[in-house]
Amino acid sequence: MANDPMQQFEIKKIFDLPDIAGQDLAFTNASLWMVVGGLAIIGFFFLTLKGKLIPGRMQSLGELSYEFIANMVKDTTGPEAMKFFPFVFCLFFFILFANIIGMNPYAFTTTSHLAVTVFLAFFTIALVIIAGIWKNGFKWFKIFAPAGLPLLMYPIIILIEIISFLARPITLSVRLFANMVAGHVILKLFAIFIAFLIGKGGILAGAAIFPIIGTMAIVALEFLVAGLQAFVFAILTCVYLNDVYHVDH
Repeated sequence: MANDPMQQFEIKKIFDLPDIAGQDLAFTNASLWMVVGGLAIIGFFFLTLKGKLIPGRMQSLGELSYEFIANMVKDTTGPEAMKFFPFVFCLFFFILFANIIGMNPYAFTTTSHLAVTVFLAFFTIALVIIAGIWKNGFKWFKIFAPAGLPLLMYPIIILIEIISFLARPITLSVRLFANMVAGHVILKLFAIFIAFLIGKGGILAGAAIFPIIGTMAIVALEFLVAGLQAFVFAILTCVYLNDVYHVDH
């Protein structure tokens, strides 16, 4: 067993790909587990496409998934935002499956890398900006200047709103990344501690039962965090999409 808890996040090259514009490209373990996650999502929803009048378990699960995301978009942003439903749906399930797959032994957690979470966050914010300007023109920039404030407060409020907006992709990406890394590091440390106690033998080996129980509790908590972080990322995306439709606050 490796004693470095950070080794589980190491990117390893599986095979080389042709260079593009002089850039060294390779298919890595992160790429592999992204593909596995994508195929798992496709497989899951393929099993739900029964179309029966009386739905079975898998069809019910698929319909509940649709209603869950659809209600999230409508309740948070409004019915007019349903055109973004496919994006929020894909975002939620990509993060959820990546997080859950990463909980399995020998699997790789793709959302434990900033490159992945930063791309998801910046793509989301870029979509909000482009869609907002596309729908409202330059009036979209009114989101930085809420109506009804005293004139003297506008310079301060505009500055605060701009800083708050620019911080969104940072907080969105770091929150997901930090939660995934922290949970896996703690699990690894517990595993190393258990191996150490068992290796000592005697009473210490018997005392390993306590960190084993603690590990089981953390694993259960990590599954909860895996789902919760996917939900947080998706609902914050819906909150940010409010800026497309409600520029006047």
